[in-house]
Amino acid sequence: MPDTTTQPLVRVIAAKKDYPLGHRTVQALRGVTLDIASHSFVVMQGPSGSGKTTLLNLIGCIDQPTAGSVFVAGQDTSKLGDSELSRVRAQRLGFVFQNFNLIPVLTAAENIEYPLRLNKVPAPEARARALAMLESMGLSEEAHQRPAELSGGQCQRVAVGRALVTQPDLVIADEPTANLDSATGSKIIELMREMRDRLGTTFLISTHDPQVAALAERMLMMRDGLLRDA
Repeated sequence: MPDTTTQPLVRVIAAKKDYPLGHRTVQALRGVTLDIASHSFVVMQGPSGSGKTTLLNLIGCIDQPTAGSVFVAGQDTSKLGDSELSRVRAQRLGFVFQNFNLIPVLTAAENIEYPLRLNKVPAPEARARALAMLESMGLSEEAHQRPAELSGGQCQRVAVGRALVTQPDLVIADEPTANLDSATGSKIIELMREMRDRLGTTFLISTHDPQVAALAERMLMMRDGLLRDA
């Protein structure tokens, strides 16, 4: 396992991402360079179409750059094959989405347990860890309820618990408060900060929400495929 104590958890070097669109090419990223330290709480803002989600997809090993390099925990992910990228996503990363992306037929406990089962954690241990995470999310009483029986805030807390239960190095959250009212959204971000402090997980959050931005330890601004510190 790479030694990440003397290097950034995430290092993006001159990353470019082009998408063909008919007879022309769209430059979603135009040479982004970025270091993110372990245990940090980073918020990224920018208008729609600025390249935020593209950058998150590269860091999250969902996509690969057209040019440049993306390192996660010391690994050059731009040189990994599909199976190796899947392993990095499963073992190093957690994801939180604005639409929650919970599995509707599974209970809250089963949704949190699901990534552990994918990582072949034995069933008794996976269930115990899922229930412990639910307790830390304040959702013990909702363990056996399905997403349709939960509020939006409860669904997002389940999603945060699912992202954290594998003890990832980095959680990537794309507009995690977009479908929540302001009070609930603030509670979700405060929960993320609390879990960062407790577990040491790094958070990278893309948002338009000024309440989220106000809690950032580091603010990044994306515009026209270029990135800068705010």
